[in-house]
Amino acid sequence: MNQKLEDLWEKHYERVYEIRHQIHMHPEVGFEEYETSKLIASELEKLGIEVTKNVAKTGVVGLIKGGHPGKTVALRADMDALRVNEESNCEFKSKVPGVMHACGHDGHTASLLGVAMMLNEIKDELHGNVKLVFQPAEEVEGGALPMINDGVLENPKVDAIFGGHLWGSVEAGKVTVKHGAMMASPDIFTVKIIGKGGHGGVPHATVDPVPMMAQVINAFQTIVSRKNDPTNPLVISCCNVHSGECHNAIPTEAIIQGTVRTLNEETRTWAEKTMEQFVKGIVEPQGASYEFEFIRQFPPLINDKEATDVLEAAAKKIVGDENVYELPTPSMGGEDFAFFAERVPASFAFVGMAEDINNPILHHNAKFAWEDKHMKNLSLSLAQAAIDYLNK
Repeated sequence: MNQKLEDLWEKHYERVYEIRHQIHMHPEVGFEEYETSKLIASELEKLGIEVTKNVAKTGVVGLIKGGHPGKTVALRADMDALRVNEESNCEFKSKVPGVMHACGHDGHTASLLGVAMMLNEIKDELHGNVKLVFQPAEEVEGGALPMINDGVLENPKVDAIFGGHLWGSVEAGKVTVKHGAMMASPDIFTVKIIGKGGHGGVPHATVDPVPMMAQVINAFQTIVSRKNDPTNPLVISCCNVHSGECHNAIPTEAIIQGTVRTLNEETRTWAEKTMEQFVKGIVEPQGASYEFEFIRQFPPLINDKEATDVLEAAAKKIVGDENVYELPTPSMGGEDFAFFAERVPASFAFVGMAEDINNPILHHNAKFAWEDKHMKNLSLSLAQAAIDYLNK
C-alpha cells in the first residue's frame, strides 16, 4: 500500500461517501446529468482545479497541473443513471421515481472526485498533468465519442487514459485487469420481414412472415454455432420479437430486434454481412421482402498492453499482488470507454465488490446495492496508476 495515498484517502473518504450518497439520491439519466455536473464542478473548483464544463452537453473535465513538465494522463468516470425504479433498502435510496444508479456510476464519479482530492494535494510531485474526465451517457448512446469530438483528448494532448468499474461479480478486495480484448461491441440489429397479411384460415392466400421470423431466429443461432469459429466469441441474441395484433389474422410484417456482441472488428463486419445474407436467403424465396439494419454502438474495448501493465502494477500496490489477477475471459458486455482506447493507449479494470462470490451483485437490477468501502480500491488504484504513469 502506498502510505501517502492511504493517508490522503483517510483524510477525504468521508466526503467521498457523502458525494456518492448525494448522487445516488438524485440520479440523472444520460445527457441529463445537470445537477450531477454542477456538483462535480463545484467540488473541483473548491480544490482550485481548472474546470471545463458542458463538454458533450453535461460532461465535466478537471485538469490538475503537476509541478514538473511531463505527459498528460486522463482518468475517466461515467456518471449517468438508469431508468430503473429502485427497490433496495439503502439509507440513501433514490428520490427520483423510475430512475436509479443501478450500475455503480455514482461510485465511479465519487471515486474520481476522491482521486482529485488526493492528487491535488501532491500535484507538486507530479511530472505532467492529470485530466479528470466525468463522462455522461455511458448507458445510452454513449458520451465518450461526443467528448472526444469536443476535444477532451486535446489541450493538453492526452498520452494515456485509465478507467475502472465497480464490478458485482468480482470478489471484494480483488482487482481484475485484462491485456487485449476485455469487453465486446454491443451492436443493435433490426430485421423487418414484409409479407402479405390475410385471414388466418386462408394461409395459402397470404405470405406469412411469422414462420419466416422463426426460421431467421433459428438461423442466426447456426451462424454462431456452425459458421463462426467456436474459439472466436460471438453472441447473437434476439431480444424483441413481434408480429400481429390478433389471433385470427396473419400479419403483414414481423420484426426481430436484438444485439450482436463481438471482440474484434473483423468478426463484427463478418457478422453483419452474414446475418443479412441469411435473412435474404430465407425470406426472398418465400415471396417476402425484408429490411435489415445494423447499428454499430461502441467498438470492442481493447486494452493496451503497456497501459495495462501500469494499471496492474498500480493495483498491486493498493490491494497486494495476490489480489490482482488477469480476467480469465472477456466480458461480452459493452463499454464506451472503448472509444478512448481506440485513440490513445488505455486500460480498464474491474474492481470487486461481491462479499459472497457465489451470490454476485447484479447490475441493472432494481435491488442493486453495494457498500461505500469498495470505492477505496477504485480510487486509490486510479490515483496510483496516474502517479506511476507520469513519474515513470
